[in-house]
Amino acid sequence: MITKEATAPAPAPARADHEPPRPAKKRRPAWDEVPRWQIYLPLGVYLVFTLVPFYWILLFALRPSGSTSLVPWPITFDHFEKVWTDRSFGTFFQNSVYVGLATLVMTTLVALAGGYALARFDFKIKRAFMLALLCSQFVPGALLLVPLFEIFAELQMINSLGSVIIAETVFQLPLSMILISNFIKNVPYSLEEAAWGDGCGRMRAFLVVVLPLLRPGLIAVGSFAFVHSWNHFLFALMFLNNQDKQTIPVGLNTLMSADSVDLGALAAGGIIAAVPVVLVFAFIQKWLITGFSAGAVKG
Repeated sequence: MITKEATAPAPAPARADHEPPRPAKKRRPAWDEVPRWQIYLPLGVYLVFTLVPFYWILLFALRPSGSTSLVPWPITFDHFEKVWTDRSFGTFFQNSVYVGLATLVMTTLVALAGGYALARFDFKIKRAFMLALLCSQFVPGALLLVPLFEIFAELQMINSLGSVIIAETVFQLPLSMILISNFIKNVPYSLEEAAWGDGCGRMRAFLVVVLPLLRPGLIAVGSFAFVHSWNHFLFALMFLNNQDKQTIPVGLNTLMSADSVDLGALAAGGIIAAVPVVLVFAFIQKWLITGFSAGAVKG
């Protein structure tokens, strides 16, 4: 009797040239499986590298003159009082606020009008105009000093805050206009058409339908214009001569002389200059990130 074992076919002999099985690829560890020290250690090093200069500024601003202590104790505010009253930082601060807010408003309004035209209308030189806007970002502000100075001298605007506001607005417009146009492109055109069908004109449809949706983009563009005008040194130095017209960046420059530098006063002035910018970004950071991410791509 033939059994099943006898009738079963014999296994095929192994081939001599048979390739060994490839080792399985190692699975990339997920985010939750990464050891925490590999995340927190680089972040901690970066945080220390970033915060040490700020602590050094606070140390010089809050400790008494002549002290070499690494801890600001006893705390004194004499340096702040000195720069605010004796060095006219109160006037510099007021001028910087005026220039920053005026630049913010003018840049936002002009960029809003130009960005809408670029986003909604087609004209022959549109591509060339966009290329010119992009190329203008490669032009440093120093190259604009001579022509702007000649123009403001003819208009009798030298030593006027209006000259700095106009120069800052012109310098900020190309990038702001490009960003605003991208924000407007992300708003569906059908929304405006629906408003037109309901009896709204183009201006009213823009104000009622489009403008409320541009709030993150407007905040991003406005904050960028404000911060740049607040920190910009070159235009204020060249176009403003009187001390009562100067802004904070120029005021910080007056605290340094060829013979000596008052480190305590300079540190206090730097903190006064940095606090408004930090507060602005603390309040608008959510809108700022949303605005820049929305304007980075075309919808």
